[in-house]
Amino acid sequence: MRNTTLRLALGILSAVALAMGIMGMAQARDAHVLLLRVNGVINDITDGYIARGVRRAEEDGARLLIIELDTPGGLLDSTRSITQSLLDSQVPNVVYVSPSGARAASAGAFIAAAATFAVMSPGTNIGAASPVASGGEDLPATLKSKAFSDAAAEMRGIAELRGRNKEKLEAMVTQAISLTAEEALASGVIDLVAADMGELLAGLHGREAIIRPPGGQRLTLDTQGLVLRTMEMSPVERFLGFISDPNVSFLLLSLGGLGLLLEMLNPGMVLPGVAGAILLVLAFLALGNLPVNWAGVALMLLAVLLAVLELYVAGFGALGVGAIVSFALGSFLLFFHAGGPSPTMPHVSVSLWVMVPTMVILGSGGAWLISTIIRSRREPAREGPSPLVGATGYTLTELSPRGVVQVGSEQWSAVAETRVGIPKGCEVRVTQARGATLTVAPANVPLVDGGDGNPE
Repeated sequence: MRNTTLRLALGILSAVALAMGIMGMAQARDAHVLLLRVNGVINDITDGYIARGVRRAEEDGARLLIIELDTPGGLLDSTRSITQSLLDSQVPNVVYVSPSGARAASAGAFIAAAATFAVMSPGTNIGAASPVASGGEDLPATLKSKAFSDAAAEMRGIAELRGRNKEKLEAMVTQAISLTAEEALASGVIDLVAADMGELLAGLHGREAIIRPPGGQRLTLDTQGLVLRTMEMSPVERFLGFISDPNVSFLLLSLGGLGLLLEMLNPGMVLPGVAGAILLVLAFLALGNLPVNWAGVALMLLAVLLAVLELYVAGFGALGVGAIVSFALGSFLLFFHAGGPSPTMPHVSVSLWVMVPTMVILGSGGAWLISTIIRSRREPAREGPSPLVGATGYTLTELSPRGVVQVGSEQWSAVAETRVGIPKGCEVRVTQARGATLTVAPANVPLVDGGDGNPE
């Protein structure tokens, strides 16, 4: 009886699961429009999101794919990948520059031009975002740029495939012109001006779409009664988009370097080192989606190395000063490029409201640390024995001859008395305390009074 009941329950569950699967498949294949929303800089994350949307539209049998766009521009390679996805899509696609006040600048102009239909809301604009001369002509350096010539040729090719005004579209690259929605419609750059999604669908009803131009399938759009479905970015894509902000990536790189520095100054703390390593990995992941100057990254990491060396190399703070200067230079050079501007990328930089406070805080802390080290090196030996002299501890790092030791509950910078290396984990005895630096010897070496009040 029990087995019969169990089989019956399993049969019912299987039937319900099958019915739900069939309903889900039917719902996926019903007449609908798939909507994507792209807001911000075009990068590899945006490229992956749009490519996923194109695949889903094709797999679910969507009648139309709409990309609601508002962008200042983006990476050239990502832009090219997106335009290829739109040109190769088996589903008619629309790039809708919306809402009012939005723009399809630089990379956005390429993406809009590559769509089956380009639509704009009133109060939006399309075109380049790079600076122009006072007469409206492009800068000479820009005109001579190989990247701009290549981008202009690509824009002409897209315009010819989609039957758009190639002279105006090319001028967006070579002369950095920008058009309002009404101007773009009048000049044949876009297909429609629509105030909202309902007006957009009504305006496209009955129009002919060409799939995979120039010789692809032709079909007449029927946009009446379509269900609108939205495909949002995944949590991972949203997180990657957040950390790819220049200000966030700068903070990740700075705090990651600080975490590693704290771990090197205090070996064994673990948490700063782990957190610093994670933040640095995230920083490199974010910088991969930005037009970064890797010389700036190298200078910021060099600052960490110089700060650590300052603690182990006897001197007068030169390495510490070098660390501060290196960090400052790296911060300013992080997104600086001496070459001509990109035909698709807007100006990217770290906000001074983020950079300056970070540099002041880390620079002030570094200056205080350097001054403390210098004072400890110049401080004369104390009169009478230090309470630390004679205390025992163990080496946290190898002393060769400098390193870090644990004495009681505190960690100290230390130097081996004999100038011969002492392995990590060995028991040591403090023979002298000078400022923030201890002189130690293996614990099995007896203390001898050197006649100056400090045992030797």
